[in-house]
Amino acid sequence: MRRFAQAIADPSSLPDGLPASLADALANAPDRYNVGKNGSATVLARDGDGSLVAAEMRWGLIPRWSKQPSTPYTTVTARLERAAKSRIFAQAWQQRPCVVAMTGYYKWDRQRRPPWPLFVQRTDGLALLAAGLWEHWAGEEGEEIDSFTVLTAPNPGIPAPLTPDGPVFVDAPVAMAWLSGALHTPAALQAQAATPPLEAYPVSRAFRDPARDDYTLLEPVDPAAEGADNSPAAWDGDGLDDEEGAD
Repeated sequence: MRRFAQAIADPSSLPDGLPASLADALANAPDRYNVGKNGSATVLARDGDGSLVAAEMRWGLIPRWSKQPSTPYTTVTARLERAAKSRIFAQAWQQRPCVVAMTGYYKWDRQRRPPWPLFVQRTDGLALLAAGLWEHWAGEEGEEIDSFTVLTAPNPGIPAPLTPDGPVFVDAPVAMAWLSGALHTPAALQAQAATPPLEAYPVSRAFRDPARDDYTLLEPVDPAAEGADNSPAAWDGDGLDDEEGAD
């Protein structure tokens, strides 16, 4: 997963069980249809005083110890089984869980020739909740950035023909437990993860353009009618690369 959409129409578009204040904040957040590396999204997390907040963060976790607001690795995702002991993600695992609500996400069908992007979403139309980690980075010049990563793991709930691997989805009660710090180990989170029924349908390859950010990116297309396009993905190397996360 390298791109996702976050366009929550109203609180009723979210699964039941989130506090009303958080559901309202997500519904009032800007609609985003093409969130990619270094893009902004609204993330649920605990503030420094322990209160639950919906905060704007940058996608692609920047470790607190990094001297630059970037890494040589792709940190938009982190493998669940490795994150707790990872040099990049370990501190965030211990102190800063987060939850990312998404309308759905883009994933390449590599069995098709040429490969074609599909949009993955819940069959009931509600938003998905994905477990993640966040970090606060402060530079020597006074720059401050809050950033996040999405946890991923093998997931047989991902619809075929896509590879059975993707975000660690949780229901609302588990999301709240994750945010509270009650799930301390990868095994504990994996045991509580729950993927709702999902569906996937072909969408335009136009989402590769980072300047495109509108609802038409989610409209179904007929790949045959769109014509063969063998050009490589043009942005951040995410075209056909499903390697998830860094150590």
